[in-house]
Amino acid sequence: MATNPTAIQIGVEKLPQLFHTLDPFPFRERDLDRSAEEFIVDWARELPRNQPLKIVVHLPAAEAETAVARELEAAMKNFFAYRSNVIGRDIKELFRVGRRALLIGLTVLGVCLALGNLVSDFIAPPALERFVSEGLVILGWVANWRPAEIFLYDWWPLKRRRDLYRRLAAATVELRPVAPPGVDLSAESPG
Repeated sequence: MATNPTAIQIGVEKLPQLFHTLDPFPFRERDLDRSAEEFIVDWARELPRNQPLKIVVHLPAAEAETAVARELEAAMKNFFAYRSNVIGRDIKELFRVGRRALLIGLTVLGVCLALGNLVSDFIAPPALERFVSEGLVILGWVANWRPAEIFLYDWWPLKRRRDLYRRLAAATVELRPVAPPGVDLSAESPG
């Protein structure tokens, strides 16, 4: 049987292996196991961004008929939607910190520029006056380094990760029963 090269393939003996064992919530609301999450996310990163994702879970036929199996797609969708929302909140927090840092940075820049203009009145040697005033200008711009970094660069990886989790939350989940050795699942059972 050929597998879809754009689908994430996972093999398990029992479905609870995919979920965090110490999570007290019912199956549909449980957290994925950290290694299962990393495996799925790493594989999804490698797939084309313009195609919908599909997660194929290979498991024993008996396991595919359980109540847990019927809730697997909803459980995965809930988990990835939750993680997407958490990352979305992280982005909002980063921008909040960025706005505060920008306010501080612009204030420091303004003070440094004002002090740089005043330096000429109090420092007589031109070389020393230039050294101090340019140093203050540099300090003012360095104070804006962090907000510039936040608004220009830091949010992009978070956005990509949030978008990936959104794609995973929208992924279809397919269960593929695997027969025990010597059993052919494609053959119909006699009567």
